[in-house]
Amino acid sequence: MTDVAPLIELKQVSKAFGQALILDAVDLSIYNGEALVIIGPSGTGKSTILRIIAGLLAPDAGEVYIKGQRREGLAEDGNDPITISMVFQQAALFDSLTVEENVGFSLFQHSNLDRQTIRHLVEEKLKTVGLEGIADRYPAQLSGGMRKRVSFARAIMSNPADPTTNPEIILYDEPTAGLDPIASTVIEDLVRQLQCVDGKCGSYVMVTHQESTIRRTADRVVFLYGGKVQWEGRVEDIDRTENPLVRQFFSASTQGPIRVIN
Repeated sequence: MTDVAPLIELKQVSKAFGQALILDAVDLSIYNGEALVIIGPSGTGKSTILRIIAGLLAPDAGEVYIKGQRREGLAEDGNDPITISMVFQQAALFDSLTVEENVGFSLFQHSNLDRQTIRHLVEEKLKTVGLEGIADRYPAQLSGGMRKRVSFARAIMSNPADPTTNPEIILYDEPTAGLDPIASTVIEDLVRQLQCVDGKCGSYVMVTHQESTIRRTADRVVFLYGGKVQWEGRVEDIDRTENPLVRQFFSASTQGPIRVIN
């Protein structure tokens, strides 16, 4: 992909919280149409880098480029040339709102569409994620896997009257965390399914530490440790690499260069 312009590019991005340096001059390129999974031990900045990509968090140093345009400020400033959606680890649904109100939240807040039209769009998205007929339920009435899928429906929601609201990239933060193996498989399949909708294929970046999710959803894998990208390769390269960090991570060994935190 060296001859293709990145969709999103991080250049020498650093971020610290207090005295703890989380990201240390990280370079990362994300390309159109790819499935990138960021892995590494807990506490190594995976979610932090995802929030910087999303524009929810500003780096302390370095630059973020979206389609070649340098980002100034955060996503809320409205300067990004594309729409980036994010699925949070705990689904982040509003407990006091129905599924319809959660999925259609952006349209209720930022469009002139009438409620009937929004309801129709919500039903379409729920059907896409395999959740027909639950628009009037509340999050507390749903299982963990269903709440995840509702958050997916919200992430792919857009205003048909405004093509710029259609997300070109979706960011997933630990989408299968806390789910049983069968529910995880449903979510993994859905992630792949949502990459290409209506004949158009977008990109996604996922943070996860679950091996099944890595192997079933990644095209390219980036290993983050010690604030830096330590390895990257195709998902099939995982079993061929001699990188000691990657080998220790996938073998779950306590012996190796990854520090064990008790």
